[in-house]
Amino acid sequence: MSENTPDASGMQFGIFTVSDITQDPTTGHTPSEAERIKATVEIAKHAEAVGLDVFALGEHHNPPFWSSSPTTTLAYIAAQTERLVLSTATTLITTNDPVKIAEDYAMLQHVSGGRMDLMLGRGNTGPVYPWFGKDIRQGLPLSVENYALLHKLWHEDVVDWEGKFRTSLQGFTSTPRPLDGVAPFVWHGSIRTPEIAEQAAYYGDGFFANNIFWPAEHYQRLIALYRQRWEHYGHGAPETAIVGLGGQAFMAKNSQDAVSQFRPYFDNAPVYGHGPSLEDFSEMTPLTVGSPQQVIDRYAGMRELFGDYQRQLFLVDHAGLPLKTVLEQLDFLGGEVVPALRREFAKDRPAAVPDAPTHAARVRALYGDGPVREARPRANRGDNLSGPSPYQDTPAPAGAAFGLGGAR
Repeated sequence: MSENTPDASGMQFGIFTVSDITQDPTTGHTPSEAERIKATVEIAKHAEAVGLDVFALGEHHNPPFWSSSPTTTLAYIAAQTERLVLSTATTLITTNDPVKIAEDYAMLQHVSGGRMDLMLGRGNTGPVYPWFGKDIRQGLPLSVENYALLHKLWHEDVVDWEGKFRTSLQGFTSTPRPLDGVAPFVWHGSIRTPEIAEQAAYYGDGFFANNIFWPAEHYQRLIALYRQRWEHYGHGAPETAIVGLGGQAFMAKNSQDAVSQFRPYFDNAPVYGHGPSLEDFSEMTPLTVGSPQQVIDRYAGMRELFGDYQRQLFLVDHAGLPLKTVLEQLDFLGGEVVPALRREFAKDRPAAVPDAPTHAARVRALYGDGPVREARPRANRGDNLSGPSPYQDTPAPAGAAFGLGGAR
């Protein structure tokens, strides 16, 4: 086994993109949507080629972003890769219909052979709510109710549902059923909201702190709350909770070149340009601009701040950086940074700390060496209000047609 695998440290390392289309301030070139989409696919393929584990894609529905349909893009990438885990950097749980999320991501799970998971969030674009007929003032209640339904749709074959924000369901079955009878792994992403940390802990899901804009103390509080509530809900000791972190880096062989190359992109980036200086922002946040060794040293220290965790993702393709430069950043990550971080995080890692979740590991945990579920439907009109289960291998939940059956 190569050390540059997730098994070497129990962690997954990868990249995420927010899918921005931004003018390159050094050339004046703004890529077209087609150019940027094609480049993103190349970035994902190169991430696998250099030994990274995860590629994650955001969801946006407005310019200057292009990723309005993450499942379509990730399925296309899955067809061109072999081991890369495809994830979302945000799936909008507030404005997407939970039924459609259940169907789309179960389908992605099947076509990728289980190489996927998703990160739920509310997003950072306020106008998206009315675009999809939702009220931004109900953002948190929407998150809670919509995920409760999504969770139920993936864990029960026949669902009855009545809530505040959508029409009721009676005898509904989401298809296809999750691959091998194991629902996609869910991360709940947040940069500021304790209720989301609570939600992740309640369900025993992962919590992803997108550690790119705020000081470490802010995320320490959120992660500590998540770990505490994880234990409260009976999932295990705090150190067994599943934590992911975001990060940002820009590298060159020496730090002076990295700073001079990245400064014009930082100064003009829509996200943080024309604000704090590059030096101040790097001091206040995990953004690290320098040599590969500086990035290794900075991110090896995350363990001291947040405890042992399971996933580290880096943002490397934003702010107008050209494709050639992004691919060079991936070469640094795969060739120097990630192998060193795997070694560092493997040192004295307590046995109780779980490895990063994978579909294969979760299937083994459920079935051992036994056969897995292969959902085989009966002939059905799409009406499961009465009669046997729509699937040959499982009975209908007791009282399903009356909203009484199934587990949380």
